[in-house]
Amino acid sequence: MLKKLFKRKRLILAALVLTAAFSLSAGLLRPVLTAVFYPTAAASAAKKQLPIYCVDTRGEKKVAISFDAAWGADDTDTLLDILNKNDVKATFFLCGYWVDKYPDEVRKIFAAGHDIGNHSDTHPHSAQLSLEQNKENITACHEKIQKLLNYTPFLYRPPFGEYNDTVLNAAKECGYYPIQWDVDSLDWKELGCDHEINRVLNHKHLGNGSIILFHNDAKYTPDVLDEIIKGLKDKGYEIVPVSELIHKENYTIDHEGRQIPE
Repeated sequence: MLKKLFKRKRLILAALVLTAAFSLSAGLLRPVLTAVFYPTAAASAAKKQLPIYCVDTRGEKKVAISFDAAWGADDTDTLLDILNKNDVKATFFLCGYWVDKYPDEVRKIFAAGHDIGNHSDTHPHSAQLSLEQNKENITACHEKIQKLLNYTPFLYRPPFGEYNDTVLNAAKECGYYPIQWDVDSLDWKELGCDHEINRVLNHKHLGNGSIILFHNDAKYTPDVLDEIIKGLKDKGYEIVPVSELIHKENYTIDHEGRQIPE
């Protein structure tokens, strides 16, 4: 008798499972699942901080060119010469060990009037570090730049573009504006001159307030930078350093990472 009762219960349970599976595939349970899961995801996203990807310039056609310096330095003179000939000031985010290895290059960049930003001391995966570890890495690079140039940097770009709330809080506690980008040249992929030019000048996000990412040692960037600068100017953009593009106070950052003045 007990065996028959247990067997009957198993059959009923199996029928309920099959009914639920069929209902789910037919979309009958979708409203219930949405109510359970989606608000939680939305709430989590709402809490996440964002760095500055681009800037609301209130209609002014301005963009910024930035370079991450973490490896070689052979192209420094060429890049500075192109920027100078086009009367453009850019922003160079420097790693601490790059400052140690190429102090003369750092002085050249700074003497030419370009922004000097902090790109961490050792180029770690910052999102895997604690708040204190991030602050130590930022501070170490900060002190090297300050000692060499007698200049206090205030722009920070996390290595690899990786970040979380801990990384952003560390930057802010160290007195920095966290800076990302919304136009990536992908120059590090070495896909060729035409690809890099087209990638920047026809990027879907290129617009007022865009921040464009290059690397100081990318293979094709020295060959295409002049044409890209001229192309940006032909589109009507004024090219300014990041320090002049961003708002220093009274701003918010929207869900796309756009900095908006209040």
